[in-house]
Amino acid sequence: MRQIQVTELAADCAALAEQRPMVLDVREDWEVRHAPMRLDGTEIVHIPMGHLVARLAELDPDRPVRCLCHHGMRSLQVAHFLERQGFADVANIQGGIDAWSAMVDPGVARY
Repeated sequence: MRQIQVTELAADCAALAEQRPMVLDVREDWEVRHAPMRLDGTEIVHIPMGHLVARLAELDPDRPVRCLCHHGMRSLQVAHFLERQGFADVANIQGGIDAWSAMVDPGVARY
């Protein structure tokens, strides 16, 4: 499983722009409301981890997917799951939204 650092995420997504990469945010609704992520030029799709199996058809397995949660553990599980489902380009965002807030965007609330 490929891990990507939060400090590399913007450049990674920009390099893949023609393939329309997405950030798959698997946090719960209340977490996203409390600490929403923004990344210019990249679609952020919110599907809580517990809903992913039922909503898997909403995702395109040919698009690059970067998985995000609070600290990177739930998203790592989701990234492994997506790989097993045949998704071609999946990576886990190491450290999650907490690392994003600490290293990239201090305007994002920490919790």
